[in-house]
Amino acid sequence: MRELMTFACAGSVLAGSLDRAESPVGLLIATGGTQTRIGSHRLFERLGASLAASGHPCFRFDRRGVGDSEGEDPGFRGSRDDVLAAAAAFRGSVPELRRLYGLGLCDGATALMLHGAEAGLNGLILANPWLVEASAGQPPPAAIRRLYAQRLTSREGWKRLLAGQVSLHKLAGGLRRAAAPTRSGLGREAIAALKASHLPVRLLLSRGDTTAIAAEPIWRSCGLPEPVHIETDSHTFARAGDLDALTAAVLQSLRSLSGQ
Repeated sequence: MRELMTFACAGSVLAGSLDRAESPVGLLIATGGTQTRIGSHRLFERLGASLAASGHPCFRFDRRGVGDSEGEDPGFRGSRDDVLAAAAAFRGSVPELRRLYGLGLCDGATALMLHGAEAGLNGLILANPWLVEASAGQPPPAAIRRLYAQRLTSREGWKRLLAGQVSLHKLAGGLRRAAAPTRSGLGREAIAALKASHLPVRLLLSRGDTTAIAAEPIWRSCGLPEPVHIETDSHTFARAGDLDALTAAVLQSLRSLSGQ
């Protein structure tokens, strides 16, 4: 059963959607960018319904200045009050809730890394978190390295190179960018906040998504749990079969985080 509701946050009225279910283990869903709680191609609406059908209540919300919510958009870095207010509204609407986990996509996942502990969440499930702020118009070095590794180890790539169909100037420039080290103040900040929170966490990565590719080496360098890969190149899980794969990965993560 889905309910539309409003709740207060720092003097503004925010909009939320609650999918009720019987389990006392719930999911607070944080969207990425300026996506509304419905999500691109209705991702979050469909995901909330799918997870609720599997027994877990889900709460989605529009942060200030986004979608149906009042106020000015603080961005993901400034969304502390929004996350805390949404978690409180969820608990107030579902008094039987005993454990509450955060599920975030892109910079929604980053927001949960920064603010999830203060919201009293019991753990986090992070999908394709935004950890590297790439230069305008350029993918991050880790994504470029993955692309060139695929091209230079494929028969088709070498055929195009030997046939003169590849610009050597562009190739050299791409290799220089690929060799650049990945530096991310945002990644360091988010990982430090996550480690300080001591929250259990699971990372879900789209295999071919550039944001996920950029996040993975930062994540692995910090001794965090192994990521789970979902076989898609879609950042927002838009391909056929992606929603089912994402739902299954989230449910498995919930079982792992809650010790089931």
